[in-house]
Amino acid sequence: MKIDSLNCIGIHAAKVTEWFVQQIPEVAPPLRFAPITGGHSNLTYRVVDANGRRMVLRRPPLGAVLATAHDMGREHRIISALAKTPVPVPPVLGLCGDESVNDAPFYVMEFVEGVVIENRDLVETHVPFASRAALGFDVIEILARLHQVDMDQVGLGDLSRRENYLARQLKRWRTQWEKSKTRELEAMDLVYEALSADIPEQRGAAVVHGDYRLGNMLTGANQRIAAVLDWELCTLGDPLADLGYLLNNWAEPGEEHGVTQRGAALAPTIAAGFPTRPQLLERYRALTGADTARCDYYRAFQYWRLAAIVEGVMARYLRGVMGGDADTDAFRMQIDGLAAAALERVRELGG
Repeated sequence: MKIDSLNCIGIHAAKVTEWFVQQIPEVAPPLRFAPITGGHSNLTYRVVDANGRRMVLRRPPLGAVLATAHDMGREHRIISALAKTPVPVPPVLGLCGDESVNDAPFYVMEFVEGVVIENRDLVETHVPFASRAALGFDVIEILARLHQVDMDQVGLGDLSRRENYLARQLKRWRTQWEKSKTRELEAMDLVYEALSADIPEQRGAAVVHGDYRLGNMLTGANQRIAAVLDWELCTLGDPLADLGYLLNNWAEPGEEHGVTQRGAALAPTIAAGFPTRPQLLERYRALTGADTARCDYYRAFQYWRLAAIVEGVMARYLRGVMGGDADTDAFRMQIDGLAAAALERVRELGG
């Protein structure tokens, strides 16, 4: 990766370097910055100092966005709190709320060694077949540990409301859809009405990641999860929402062209050797005691919610605030597929 401190969109190198030197011990200027590609929401940069020390900087996109989805202080707070728990997260180094430094707040973490396993090719390259089952069970076991975190004890008890999670999320992402949609999509309206009419009773509350999948984790050389990333959608609420989302992104061999793949386009677990969805469910139930009988509702909800999220990402690319270009036709196909998958699943629930 080329590291260029002078021509990095979204970074005022001189001011940011000055902040690093003042706020983070043992940083040796000059600093070099380069974007870490792969995400489509907040912007992430690798930072390397003169001694080769590696760090990571996160900041919002380059234009006006929904503030609640890009709150750097909130994301920094969550990761700092979870550092006290058995959930692996990158160590945080500092938070800058002074927008005069870089036009927007940002926070900094230590660099964690690992690979983001986001497709089958990366599985084949980095995860030996014999290690895949253990890696998959590590993913579900970390999720169970997250959902058993005492939110009050770690200082996250006031992060958000805890009750009525699904009703709040349906309202939030319906609003997001209406504000950011680039065209009408009837399936989104039909699914919203169906989901709103049949909300499961929430049993307990937990810290909910909001985007929990293998592609948002760093897999270490030991074939275990070194860190869970991308906490920007984290909140308090119904833990089964995370479970439904993970299952949507847990494709099994042979599903390359099935409805599941509309919501998890060639998810890395399409490679053989990972646990099946029923095996993940069984392990989660054993660790948490949760009732997962209505898991398919949560899966339908998460297809619909992800369609709204991706529509918002596409809209930001179209406005030119993401610091780069993207294949918006591919985004539309994904959104259409997600909406169709959600509609198919709610019709199965109704049948």
